[in-house]
Formats: sequence, C-alpha cells, structure tokens
Amino acid sequence: MIEVNNLHKSFLGAKKKQVIALNGLSFTAKDGEITGILGPNGAGKTTCLRTLYGLLKADSGSATIDGIQVTKSPIEARAKLGIFPDKFGLYERLTAYEQIDYFASIHGLQGAVKHQAIEAIIKDLEMEELAHRKTQGFSQGQRMKVTLAQALVHQPQNFVLDEPTRGLDVMSTRVLRNHLAKFRDKGHCILFSSHVMQEVAALCDRVIIVANGKLAAQGTPAELCDLASEALLEDAFVKLIGSDEGVAA
Repeated sequence: MIEVNNLHKSFLGAKKKQVIALNGLSFTAKDGEITGILGPNGAGKTTCLRTLYGLLKADSGSATIDGIQVTKSPIEARAKLGIFPDKFGLYERLTAYEQIDYFASIHGLQGAVKHQAIEAIIKDLEMEELAHRKTQGFSQGQRMKVTLAQALVHQPQNFVLDEPTRGLDVMSTRVLRNHLAKFRDKGHCILFSSHVMQEVAALCDRVIIVANGKLAAQGTPAELCDLASEALLEDAFVKLIGSDEGVAA
C-alpha cells in the first residue's frame, strides 16, 4: 500500500519566483487495486511520483510504502517499489536478459535466486523470444516489456508508472493493460498517472484527481461521474478541476 500524507513541495522558478508543486496532497493507493492519478499539466503528478521514488524530498509531509517512510528509509522503501518510467531507456548493447539481470543485481538478487526470478518474469511477460536478443532496434512494445520486467524482477508489492502507454501502439497498450490487471488481481498495489481518460475509466478501480498541487476529488470513475453529474469521465474531470486548461483526452 502507498500512502501520501499532506505533501508540500515548492521550487524556485523563473526570476526566483516560488512555484508551489504540491500543496498538502494526501491520498492512499490500496493493495489489489489500480489507482490512477489525473490532473492537468503542472498539477503536481510527476512531483508526487518522484517523491515516492525518493528522487525528490518533500518540504513537509510524508510518503510511505508498505508503512516504510521514504525519507527515513529510502533504500528499504524502494525495495518495495517497482518503477516504470515515462521513457523506456535501455542499454542497447545488452540483451533483454542482461538488462533484466542488471536490475535484479541492483535490487540485491544473487545466484540461483536471481536466475529463478529472471526466468519467472520472462515467462510471466511472455518474453521468451526476446530474452537473448540485443535491445537495439526493439520496437516500442518490446522496449516496454523489457522496462516492465526490470521493474518487476524483484517481485515488489507496489508498482508506480508515469504515463506508461505514451508512445505505444494499440496492441502494445492492450498487452500492458492486461499485465497490469493480472498483477492487480494477484493483490499488488498499482499507481499510475495518465492523460488518457478512456484508459483510466476502463482500467482503474480508483481515481485521484489532482489540481494545483492538492486533492480535488477521488473515487471510482463512476463515483466521480456521479459527483460531477456527468456521463463521461473527461467531462467530470473538467468540472471537478474547474477548468478546461491542460486537459488531454
């Protein structure tokens, strides 16, 4: 489970003007659920996720992964987390297997345990044909699978994904969605940000809407539509944040 409690974070922008990225954001992403974060550009979504990764330190408030505070025990918290970034950066001279092996080693897996973990995730993601090919020249869908395997090889309870379907074709997007649903059904906690309303409506058990660095609304897609008295999640989203700016369907 991932818990965010009263996070505040500000930066110095142009002309040393203070920019408030997070303004008391709080929410919970539960085990066995897919939780989506929606918000216009600049709402604080990526800042929040980077705080969970430990890449940024909040000015105040806390973030916990399975009860472990990120700021107090960053390495222990990160071990509970699988991170799927918004860009599929790979070491293209390595094979898919070598790439996954490298990340398994970073997470402390060794010997037979590491080998079994790599083989298990390759089988789980149906990557057998890709495993011993160099990643140079891989399609976006193939790169996505390798990146997902990197994130999951140490079998974390929690997954965090930042706009995971950006740049993917329809078939690759379907593959990723199916895998996320499968891991959700196994009891994992999945948290992801997206601008694709249809994706969020179809996949998420719960949606967190963020505007101006704080929680604007939360609930199931149906509950948010009811709250805004709208039939479509996109229309509900616009009404709940009170603006048409930054909306991407």
